[in-house]
Amino acid sequence: MSKHRISNNLRKLRFHHNEMTQQQLADKVGVTRQTIAAIEKGKYSPSLELAFRMAQIFNVPLEEVFSYDNGRVGER
Repeated sequence: MSKHRISNNLRKLRFHHNEMTQQQLADKVGVTRQTIAAIEKGKYSPSLELAFRMAQIFNVPLEEVFSYDNGRVGER
């Protein structure tokens, strides 16, 4: 069984948005700083609603914040 993984660009996006802190992002989307840290480290996958809120904060498409790797080469 292959491992599925959601990766993210949150740290990079925060840096490019006036070096936003994890706490500032957490406050904007309504979660704790620990939740943001866990998402950034790949230890927690956000709800779809939270993922969309994050994309809106950075004014980018969802695919620029999160990506999904199903572990299969050449398949979508």
